[in-house]
Amino acid sequence: MTITITAFERSPDRGRGLARDMRVRWALEEVGQPYDVRLVSFKTMREPAHLALQPFGQIPTYEEGDLALFESGAIVFHIGERHAGLLPDDANARARALTWMFAALNTVEPPIFDRALVMILERDKPWYDHRLSALEDSIRKRLTDLSRRLGDADWLDGAFSAGDLLMVSVLLRLKGSAILEEYPNLSAYVARGEARPAYKRAFAAQLAVFTAASAD
Repeated sequence: MTITITAFERSPDRGRGLARDMRVRWALEEVGQPYDVRLVSFKTMREPAHLALQPFGQIPTYEEGDLALFESGAIVFHIGERHAGLLPDDANARARALTWMFAALNTVEPPIFDRALVMILERDKPWYDHRLSALEDSIRKRLTDLSRRLGDADWLDGAFSAGDLLMVSVLLRLKGSAILEEYPNLSAYVARGEARPAYKRAFAAQLAVFTAASAD
C-alpha cells in the first residue's frame, strides 16, 4: 500500500526543514519506506476533505490504505512500530525511546515553538521583551537538563531512535541561535542528526518543494 503524507504547498519555514512533515519524511527515510506527498495550501487545510484527516487543519497527515493518522509524533511512532530502524527490539529500550519521544514534544518543544511564534507575531507588543526573556529562561532550563543527561554520548539512549529523531527536530528551531550554542554537546548532537543520510534525503525533498514554489 502506498503511503501518502501531506505537506505545505508553500512552507512558512522557507525551506529550512522546520515544518513538521520533515519529521515524518525523515522517519520514512530512516526505515527505507517510499512515500508520496500531497501538497496543500492554507486554504485547502481548512476545507472539509482535509479536516476529515486532520481536525485542527494542520500538516502532516499520513494515509496508508484505510488508515489515516495525524500529529507528527503519533505518525513517527506508527512508522517505528511497523518498520525496523526507529525503535529498539528490547522492550525496556523501546519504552525508553517512547519516553524520549514524549519528552521532545511535551517538555522541550513547547517553549521553543512559543519563542518562534513570539518573535514573528509579537515584536510590536509592549510585553515582547519580557515574554521573550521568560521563554528563553524556560528553554535554557530544559536545555541544561537535556545537556546534562546527554553528556558526551552520541544519542540519548544508546543507538539512534525515534526519540533522537524528534528531539533533534525540536532543537533544530534553535539552530544558529546563541541559546543552542551555549550547549556544545547539544549543538554537536543536532549536527549528528543532520549528518544522517536519511535526514539529508528528507531535507532535500522538503527543500525542493519550497524551491519549486518560489520559482512559480
